[in-house]
Amino acid sequence: MKLLLKPFHYLYSIWAFLSFIAIMLIILPFVFIASFFGHVRGGNMIIGLCRLWADTWFPVIGIWFRYIYEAPHDRKRPFIFVSNHISYLDAAILCKAFRQPFRPLAKAEMGKVPVFGYIYKNAVVSVQRDNPAHRAKSVRVLTSLTKKGISVLVFPEGTFNMGTKPLRDFYDGAFRVAIETQTPIKPVLFLDGYNRMHYGTVFSICPGPCRIVYLEEVPVAGMTAEDLPALKEKVYRIMEQKLRDYKAAWIKD
Repeated sequence: MKLLLKPFHYLYSIWAFLSFIAIMLIILPFVFIASFFGHVRGGNMIIGLCRLWADTWFPVIGIWFRYIYEAPHDRKRPFIFVSNHISYLDAAILCKAFRQPFRPLAKAEMGKVPVFGYIYKNAVVSVQRDNPAHRAKSVRVLTSLTKKGISVLVFPEGTFNMGTKPLRDFYDGAFRVAIETQTPIKPVLFLDGYNRMHYGTVFSICPGPCRIVYLEEVPVAGMTAEDLPALKEKVYRIMEQKLRDYKAAWIKD
């Protein structure tokens, strides 16, 4: 049966990518205009355009979202959002997950992708993880944004989790920014990116549900740099256990 359905899956994948590009090209002129309004106001406008793109594209390809709130979420407050990272689709899912001013911390290399790269560079805070000076600069930019009331999204694993455990080890960046700005951490789980598009190939994209789980915030008031390891470990354990509770598909151990 899978062999018979394979040609239809390829056709669906082509449709998904063509519609992805078509909608992106439609919003591109507006992104160009927004880029003249500065890093804060213009960035917020571009994030809003990315949400509009995601709100259009996902229904077109048959992916729908379910939002699960384990604790109330106040969109008027800034947070350091931390999420698991398992799929190329996460870059689009985050536009559906965070309906407030925010900036993702993301790999600088993606800015080289034609068309998408222009939008990407204007919507994220880029980082070269193998460059300590660039990483430090990115942290300073994120700190400046939180002081302006703009939330920050960090994938603390740094790259795809391609193993069978719930999470990879975390980097320090998200937790350092949280402590330096005294901004609470809000863990958010992407449960179905692995099922909708496997990291092994972009041609694995398929329709279906995407669940997003908002966990209880982790306060950092009064913490100092000495508390960073314990804070990182606490958030890791919370997310790890919840991914197990929700039976995330990639967990095999």
